[in-house]
Amino acid sequence: MGSFSIWHWLVVGILVLLLFGKGRFSDMMGDVAKGIKSFKKGMADDDEARPAPRQIDGQRSPDATPTPTAETENR
Repeated sequence: MGSFSIWHWLVVGILVLLLFGKGRFSDMMGDVAKGIKSFKKGMADDDEARPAPRQIDGQRSPDATPTPTAETENR
């Protein structure tokens, strides 16, 4: 009673194509793909942009930001 059959999904798909049109639907999916690629690129750039802390005689310099530990990440 609660699940949909293949025919229900087929009717829903046809209605979506009729409402949005084939061109508009493919444009919308292309925009979603561009957004995902942009998000992944931004995440990769963020990881590369983080500089490594400087060390003086085996210790961190006072201006270096602390790296998160397992204890601080779980809070």
